[in-house]
Amino acid sequence: MNNEMTLSFVAIEENEALARMAMTCFITPLDPTIEEISEFKTIVSEAVTNAILHGYENDGVSLVKIHAKIDDHTVSMTVSDEGAGIDNLARAMEPMYTSKPHMERSGMGFTIMESFSDSLSVESVIGSGTVVKFEKKFSPITETSRMR
Repeated sequence: MNNEMTLSFVAIEENEALARMAMTCFITPLDPTIEEISEFKTIVSEAVTNAILHGYENDGVSLVKIHAKIDDHTVSMTVSDEGAGIDNLARAMEPMYTSKPHMERSGMGFTIMESFSDSLSVESVIGSGTVVKFEKKFSPITETSRMR
């Protein structure tokens, strides 16, 4: 099965839930397991939250964009913003690093995204924004997997 979608939304924290649910609905035809859904939702949540809070400072004006494609049993997804960018990408990729320690955040989540995806890349330019790309493979549907 192949499918493709693009979603844009205003950079406010409430829209993180919208993105997570829209993307979960998008992958439902793959008949994912509960574990696969949970991991996928976490990746989406972390990437979108970074764009909203770190890229745009929750400005309520700028747009976060998601582009997703299903090709066979693999979902390829890009979450992008045209915000502040990340000044030290290597440091941002470290566990527990956050550029917003005053917000009591536990990091930017890149290590979590990396552990739940099959591939992850991050590109960022100061003043131009950040693009997070990932792929996640889902188990093929079988009679056994339907019984889970």
